[in-house]
Amino acid sequence: MTDTDNNSAATENMEQSLYAKRQKIYPREVHGLFAALRTLGVLSLLGLYYIVPWLQWDGRQAVLFDLPDRKFYIFNMIFWPQDFFYLTLLLILAALGLFFVTALAGRVWCGYACPQTVWTEAFLWIERKVEGSRPQQIKLDKSPFSWRKVRIKFTKHFIWIAFSLYTGLTFVGYFSPIGKLSVDFLTLNTGPWQTFWILFYGFATYGNAGWLREQVCMYMCPYARFQSAMIDRDTMVISFDEARGLPKGARKKKADKKELGLGDCIDCTICVQVCPTGIDIRDGLQYQCIGCAACIDACDDVMNKMGYEPGLIRYTTENTLDGKVTHILRPRVIIYAIILLLVTFATFYSIYERKPIALDVIRDRNTLFRETNEGLIENVYTLKILNMDDRPHTYKLSVKGLDNPILKADVKEIKVASGKVIKFPVRVQVDEDHIKARSTQIEFTLSAVDNPVNLSVTQDARFLGPLEP
Repeated sequence: MTDTDNNSAATENMEQSLYAKRQKIYPREVHGLFAALRTLGVLSLLGLYYIVPWLQWDGRQAVLFDLPDRKFYIFNMIFWPQDFFYLTLLLILAALGLFFVTALAGRVWCGYACPQTVWTEAFLWIERKVEGSRPQQIKLDKSPFSWRKVRIKFTKHFIWIAFSLYTGLTFVGYFSPIGKLSVDFLTLNTGPWQTFWILFYGFATYGNAGWLREQVCMYMCPYARFQSAMIDRDTMVISFDEARGLPKGARKKKADKKELGLGDCIDCTICVQVCPTGIDIRDGLQYQCIGCAACIDACDDVMNKMGYEPGLIRYTTENTLDGKVTHILRPRVIIYAIILLLVTFATFYSIYERKPIALDVIRDRNTLFRETNEGLIENVYTLKILNMDDRPHTYKLSVKGLDNPILKADVKEIKVASGKVIKFPVRVQVDEDHIKARSTQIEFTLSAVDNPVNLSVTQDARFLGPLEP
């Protein structure tokens, strides 16, 4: 064999080891406490996702991110592009919440609330209803081509595609009124961008939840890779109790495990059969584990049938398994909790105190000040007013901070339509004898005529005069 042949064989072996062909996983259906919690989570999250766009509020869609009009409706609140700061705060909250939960209980987010998990559970439920249980699915896939097989597979994929398209339609319904969008979609009258995003999001749902499944969690999701940086020996993770379970081995129910020299694990592999990522939790904590706890329910069921104590596989910490003291309230958890509470309070307080009006004051920098024919010292400002309410308002402007200031403007009342920004110049005049410093802080106050209490904003500015401090 030549050197070239040896190199080719080595390259082929390397490719086979690096790019192993995916083996389809057939998760076995499981029942128990954690399965019930997971089902509750799936139903709640999917229910919210599909129902919220249909809710109405004050004659409009309750939650609507109207990109063309740059209005973002969330029930009684309206946000504008100028409120992007709040989105930043919410993303920070989400990250801190993820760090906090992971430090406490590992990848519990992945197992119960991650969109990939939620939609994969829905697709698995459809698959079981159409193709049957795990053994029936395996038998069907191994069976030769037949019209029965085609009919079953076609039915499953038809339901998957319909469900995916409705998911894509719902997604776009958060950005375009879903009532009209649904009619347009059924009559093939949706616009090009609406059609693109419905099909794109539908295809992504169909591909990720129907075909890729655990591949997304294992290879595409970065969280699986950096979770180890957020957990420690005091983190609650799903673990197999080796001290109690080993050595593993099959036995009859009435057999004495001590006489056989065996642990509680009967090596039934049901914990592997129910795992959505196909791992064996008995090999220790692995990055592929999404923390769904299906193996806990399955193992507890087997332990009950064998007459053994449940909890061979359970949520626990490495320190507990090693017989050491576990510290749930440790520094990193406390720090995460404090920061999370502070940011949460700041976010919701700022939203509560938010007023749908904005005022920006820009002083004329070309001229520091000027003297009028009446002998008054005058500063010129440009005011920018943004009405972020869903209805037009008329505003009045006032100024304070100087003795007897005179406010000069082209109009006495300022009318601003909903979502509009207007700019106009104003002049502030004051008697030179009333100026006490070279630079004085003043305040412009803008108040809505129809609601001066709730629709009022104050903005600071500087008034420059001829006197030295």
